[in-house]
Amino acid sequence: MEMIMEDIKTDKYKRAKKRVEELKGFYIHLAIYIVVNAFILVNVYLRTDNFWQWPHFVTLFSWGLGMAFHAVYVFGFNPMLGKNWEQRMIQKYMDEDKKEMDKYK
Repeated sequence: MEMIMEDIKTDKYKRAKKRVEELKGFYIHLAIYIVVNAFILVNVYLRTDNFWQWPHFVTLFSWGLGMAFHAVYVFGFNPMLGKNWEQRMIQKYMDEDKKEMDKYK
């Protein structure tokens, strides 16, 4: 029984560590996005007379779209599925964990 509890603790630790790594990866990605795009836009601003042109912002918007998808993945945000869906999925996974725990009682 004690061995099972250790396995469960190890499993929880691995899931938490994976979640932290995903968050850390997102924040690093966000920091690089901000720094690189600020550098590009400052250079464009200083070297052109007409700053407000679409080609100057292509990198910002296309990479921003990638950032949005990364955020959706990491934070699990999906406006099309709504809050009820999220609660149902949380309950589903909690129920699955409980069933798994009941196997070892």
